[in-house]
Amino acid sequence: KIILNKTDLVTDETELANIEKRLRSLNPQAPILRCQHSQISPKELLNIGAFDLERVLEFDPYFLGEFKQPRHDQSVSSLSTKVEGEVNMSLLDNWIRRLLHDDGEALYRYKGIIAVKGMEKKFIFQGVGHFFSGTFGGQWKNTEKRQSAFVFIGKNLSTEMLKAGFEACREMKELRFSIGTNVRANVGTFQLGKVIDQWDSGNAYRIRLRDGKEIFAPVDINEYVRAA
Repeated sequence: KIILNKTDLVTDETELANIEKRLRSLNPQAPILRCQHSQISPKELLNIGAFDLERVLEFDPYFLGEFKQPRHDQSVSSLSTKVEGEVNMSLLDNWIRRLLHDDGEALYRYKGIIAVKGMEKKFIFQGVGHFFSGTFGGQWKNTEKRQSAFVFIGKNLSTEMLKAGFEACREMKELRFSIGTNVRANVGTFQLGKVIDQWDSGNAYRIRLRDGKEIFAPVDINEYVRAA
């Protein structure tokens, strides 16, 4: 939504209409709300599901398109790639956090659509610098290939490091423990339990402990879960 504030300062309705026309040329999908002194109902702004992947791709088919390097600054570069397969959400989250902490100031713009193991919706993220936002939206269609696509634009980017970081998030191997297998799960100390599901909400395992409590093991490594 577009909030058009201070409309009380414009007395000519034709001028207001021209302003709205200009705004619609920039974003034809967004409704325009007129207001004065920034007074607007919170229900117009909260929980409105403003980001819709299909709508974005319809309006901007190059949402994940190529970026051309500015001629005046050779230190500015981009990485734009597509990777088949799925990623582990926990590893992806840790990678993004570490990337923003270490290189956030050098990242001018980034966006992507990611296939997360165990999730039927696409993970869509975008951001500028240290400011990151991500959400699940848009179902994977049966005819779609589950692949990830992302673009990073910034200064003095290490494209090889970015590629390697993302590759480390991919889930390429079969899980070690099948459903029904007794394991030891890390809950501060290792406790006996049983695997009751795989790839539940993006987690490698869902485990029921001997006391009946259920926990997640987000990654299939010994630090989270071991053989009983």
